[in-house]
Amino acid sequence: MTTTGIDFGTTNSVVAQWNGEFAEVLELGAYGLDADWRRPGFDLLFPSVVGTSSLRDGTLFGWEAKLRSEEAVEASKRLLRSEEFVTVGGRRFAATTTAAGIFRKMAELAEREAATTIDSAVVTVPANATGAARFRTREAARFAGIKVKMLLNEPTSAAISYVHGLPASVADGQFLVFDWGGGTMDATILVHDSRLRFLDEKASRGVNKLGGIELDARLRRLVLERTPPQPRWTPSQERQFALDIERSKILLSQQPSVLVPTPDGSLVEITQAEFENEIQDLITRALDPVEECLDDLRMDPDEITAVLMIGGSSQIPAVRDAVADALDCELVDPAKCNPLTAVARGAAITAATLNGELDGVVQVVNSHALGTRITDDSGRRSFGTVIPRRSPLPRKLERSYTPHDARATSLKVEVWEGDPDRPLDDTENFKLDTLTLKYPADHDQSNRSFRLQYTYDADGLLQVKAWLEGVAEPILDQTVDSFGGAGVPPEVARELDVLLAAKARGRNHLPEPTHLPLIPQPSTPRPAAAAGTPRPTAPRPKAGTTAPLIVDGSNLAWVSAPSRQAGGLPSMARLQHGIAELRRRYPGRAIHVVVDATLRHDVTPEERAAVDRAIDSGTVVQPPAGTEGRGDALVLDIASQVDGIVVSNDNFAPFQDRHPWLRLQGRVLGATLSQGVWVFSPRTPPSRRR
Repeated sequence: MTTTGIDFGTTNSVVAQWNGEFAEVLELGAYGLDADWRRPGFDLLFPSVVGTSSLRDGTLFGWEAKLRSEEAVEASKRLLRSEEFVTVGGRRFAATTTAAGIFRKMAELAEREAATTIDSAVVTVPANATGAARFRTREAARFAGIKVKMLLNEPTSAAISYVHGLPASVADGQFLVFDWGGGTMDATILVHDSRLRFLDEKASRGVNKLGGIELDARLRRLVLERTPPQPRWTPSQERQFALDIERSKILLSQQPSVLVPTPDGSLVEITQAEFENEIQDLITRALDPVEECLDDLRMDPDEITAVLMIGGSSQIPAVRDAVADALDCELVDPAKCNPLTAVARGAAITAATLNGELDGVVQVVNSHALGTRITDDSGRRSFGTVIPRRSPLPRKLERSYTPHDARATSLKVEVWEGDPDRPLDDTENFKLDTLTLKYPADHDQSNRSFRLQYTYDADGLLQVKAWLEGVAEPILDQTVDSFGGAGVPPEVARELDVLLAAKARGRNHLPEPTHLPLIPQPSTPRPAAAAGTPRPTAPRPKAGTTAPLIVDGSNLAWVSAPSRQAGGLPSMARLQHGIAELRRRYPGRAIHVVVDATLRHDVTPEERAAVDRAIDSGTVVQPPAGTEGRGDALVLDIASQVDGIVVSNDNFAPFQDRHPWLRLQGRVLGATLSQGVWVFSPRTPPSRRR
């Protein structure tokens, strides 16, 4: 069995293997690297990109996908936090499937180009990745035929790479890893004891959705501010412009200025100083987790032995200067901890340790608390912690609870992960699953209290059990698996095969998805298309059809209300009235209603119970915590999945590029309420301005 470490990154992935003497980074697909993208170490990167080109058959991956695709999907890793659909070759796939395709392609290239195999691996994840993201990362690798021996936090992996081979005199101490890559920023403090060969995470804080993607957006804004308004560019022009922006950002870490080409033929000069000034607030945000880690441990900066800077964004000169100034220290030389490959090397070293080829111990801790939803006597819901944050894994803990309803024969036990210091509906809190606890028919009715036990292993998998007080037999025993099950389902295997064979949009449209994302989402059954029948991603429903209605519930709750500034509030009663009218006007239609998590806080206290009842009954749904775009994104994803009609007055401006069908006739209904009369009229949202 090969000893492999995989750094599955937002922008780039890296594979390393222990060869008996050192961790060797594999060169995969470097033939696709163009001359103007060649930089030291880039031949060891495998871009986490999936795409298609009309000039090539099949799906492209890595550098070929990044530099030659007309339609490309990037940052699949970021989408694993709250599973989304992506489009490849005119066909929609769950993000977990595209991630699996990247794992599969890396394994194939390792066999073809490096004469090795990847049958199992230690795979790295961001230090503050949610349980959902960890689970889907494991599933993506498993779908690709790779057994995940362990999920290892990226900063820990980089620290392992750094200390490996160092003499004890310099290897011991407290390290701070500043990990700023393409998608997330994490700061982690670890302690290393070379005598015990032990590396322990003591504190870790991070910012999700803060990385190279956001830095690219700032550079793009700088460039567009200096160009005259232009007609809308073609998708291929947009694709090339995005590449030019990213390449220019990389060059600005090495030279004082760049000339950025735009699709209309202009060249815009941006200096390093201008770019650094534009991103100064992002750098400040990236420093917050460093301060939080020090505060968590009540540690002074001068107690840090070494500061490791990993991830491409960490190599921007202004970022390195800001970290050095904040900690008043000298940073570890990149030659001693390569910012691009250290994570993969550390994962390979860990894999060798697990295989018994090296001595050592790696202590894994959970980055988020695990718990359940609890409700106090006033009806307020909050996060009830079972396993605290920063607990060494594996960990088994239990808590006792007493239900409010003494007559209930069953209870819904919600399993949550996140930060118990934040409100339950905060984006940092994520409901992993809802389990059912059933009371035995013959049990003592006066004995309603139960013990809830969580067992969390080092791989991030959770077992939930519950016992009645004083009773030995559990009344609940289940593994949290709401994002998938054991084994690779045949439909997933088929869809992965379809992805690998996808062609560019406009050549041959492929059939609809064979499975939904690895998270329950509302859907409406529809007849299967005949074999070989072309089917657009989101066709326009024909007049007179029974196309489902997807209601932007939060938007309807505000219809005809005064603005927030004028003291207005959304109304659940108004929303329910509108839904009732839609059911009357469009009998037999499936109606999906989506509301933001903030709705129950915005309505009057008297209406909050009605919102809770609607959510609990499934009458309305909320997007999973952390979903980019929140309710608007879920409305459009459902509408695209079921070919539905959106009911909303929103312009959905940030989503029009991803969902161009929004501006097709008949795809959106506007809503007006006049003296108790609802009017639903076809509308076309105004086009997004550049």
